[in-house]
Amino acid sequence: MSADQDSGSALPVRTSRYRRTGRHSSPHQLSLPSDSPALVIAVPGSARAESDEIAIRVADMAAASCHGAEVLIGYLRGGQDHLEDVLDSLASREGSLAGVVVPLLPFPNPEADRAISDAVAAAEAPLLIADHLGPHPLLAEALHARLADVGLARAARVGRISIVTETAADGVIVGAVGGEEAVQAAEVVAVLLASRLTTPVAAASLTDPGSIKDAAARLRQAVPRVALAPCMVGPELTSGTLEAIAALTSTDCAPPLGSHSAVGRLVAIRYGAALADPQVATMVARAKRGPSPAPAGNGGAPAAHADDVEAPSEPAPPAANSEAAAEPAAPDGNGEAPSVPAPPASSSAN
Repeated sequence: MSADQDSGSALPVRTSRYRRTGRHSSPHQLSLPSDSPALVIAVPGSARAESDEIAIRVADMAAASCHGAEVLIGYLRGGQDHLEDVLDSLASREGSLAGVVVPLLPFPNPEADRAISDAVAAAEAPLLIADHLGPHPLLAEALHARLADVGLARAARVGRISIVTETAADGVIVGAVGGEEAVQAAEVVAVLLASRLTTPVAAASLTDPGSIKDAAARLRQAVPRVALAPCMVGPELTSGTLEAIAALTSTDCAPPLGSHSAVGRLVAIRYGAALADPQVATMVARAKRGPSPAPAGNGGAPAAHADDVEAPSEPAPPAANSEAAAEPAAPDGNGEAPSVPAPPASSSAN
């Protein structure tokens, strides 16, 4: 309390509306140098009006967390703003990392992942593919909010207006776009969501109607009313698919995650984690020295995924982009902010 503050005041007066940096800031608020690689958001589908609106909002949120980084949007289909064209526009300075491609996907998706890998491999500049957005506690938070938006769950926080009626769900299916690997990741989010709702939650594949029907049947053995919570941003499936699945399984359906704030925060977290990975620094340094011929089509540096880089000779600390168990477990995603170093390739390799 300052000396000129009213001595009779019972509580100190807040003098700043901004969080301090360091231990009291959020993990999605990154400290970046001015020459940071571009953050490229890879969006499934084409640049139609609905997906374009979502992508722009997510990009704006990610940009607010990544001051100093250029944020771009590339689509995996269609002729407008295609990912390959966006990556071709990036220029590498002296072999440094030109960009980090963050898939706008909660979980692995073989078709989309293959398209992203092909686009990165065809690019001239050195690029890195970040991890998928999940599994992560922030996805459970966003699913909870979407269920509450349509009255299928109580509001996520005390004090919010709840519109829960007799249609509130007694059990929830977390729907993932993809195959077995996506469902396994969704099961982690299902456990996190169950702890928030205190109701049974199962995971299933939205691309396999039989998987959704089986999950609904299992839940109905214990509870009467089941809801579907699609753990997808939105562009992954064509319009009307969710409605058809809900009708087929007789379940109420919450809206997709869309441009929920958790999605923007996760994009920033995955971007920062990719840059902070010490193994990435080793990869970029080796590529800059050029000890061996590089594959054609990627500017003298091999295309890499954050998890596919060869470990350095010295034991490295755990990578910053570890699984959800290593992330902060708080529902709001707050935690210690990583201070992201300068892009790894910009440091001298000699």
